[in-house]
Amino acid sequence: MTALRPATVLIGMLVLWQAVVWATAAPPYILPAPYEVGVAWITRADTILTHAATTVTEMLLGLAAGVILGVVSALCLAHFRLARPWVLPLLVVSQAIPVFALAPILVLWLGYGLASKVAMATLIIYFPVTAAFYDGLRRIEPGWLDLAATMSASRGAVLRHIRIPAALPALATGLRVATAVVPIGAVVGEWVGSSAGLGYLMLHANARMQIDLMFAALATLAFFALALYFAVDWFLRRAITWQPDSLDFND
Repeated sequence: MTALRPATVLIGMLVLWQAVVWATAAPPYILPAPYEVGVAWITRADTILTHAATTVTEMLLGLAAGVILGVVSALCLAHFRLARPWVLPLLVVSQAIPVFALAPILVLWLGYGLASKVAMATLIIYFPVTAAFYDGLRRIEPGWLDLAATMSASRGAVLRHIRIPAALPALATGLRVATAVVPIGAVVGEWVGSSAGLGYLMLHANARMQIDLMFAALATLAFFALALYFAVDWFLRRAITWQPDSLDFND
C-alpha cells in the first residue's frame, strides 16, 4: 500500500489538472492538458534529459559545496569564539541580499558555464545548513558538558565527541531544507544566463510559445528535485539512527 501512495497522488494531480483544463477551457498556449505535455516529453525526451543532466549536476555540486561550506562555518562559529564576529555577518548578508540580485553578478564574474550556477546553488543553501548545524552545536545537554569538564576534556575533545554527534540531527534538518531549495539556485542561474539546463530550456520554450515543452521540462525538474530530496531523507534516516522519528510510533 505504501508504494501505491505516490502513484495515487500523481494520478489525483493529473485528474485535477485535466479538470481545470476542461472547466476553464484554457487554450493550450495558456494551460496545456496533461496528455499534450506527455506527448511533448516523449517527442523531446532526448533534449529534455540532456538539459536535465546539466541541472542535476549543478544541483549536486551546489549541494555538496554548500554543505561543506556550511558545516565548516558552523564548526568555526562553535569552536573559535573570535571567528563569530567575522562569520555571523556573512550569514546575515547571504540572506539579506535577494538571490535574483546576485545572479547577474555571479554570471558576470564566473561566466555562463557551470561555475556560476553551482555558486548560486551553494549560496542559497549556505544559510540553512550553517544556521541549523550551529544551533545544534550550541544546544547541548548541560549535564554532558559538566561531565566532560569533570573529566578535564579539552575543547577539541568536547567538540568531536559530544557537540558534533549531538548536533547531527539539527544538521539533518538543515540538509533537508537545503535539498528542497537547491533547485532554486540552479534554475535562477540558468534563467539569468546559460546555454544549457532545464531553466534555460523552459525560458526558451516560453519565448517560442512551446508551452507543452515548458511544462514537460518543469515536470522533469520537479521529478529530479523530489528524487534528490527523498534520497537525502532516506540516507539521513539511516545514518542518524539514535534519534528515531517519534511520529512513527503510536501514542
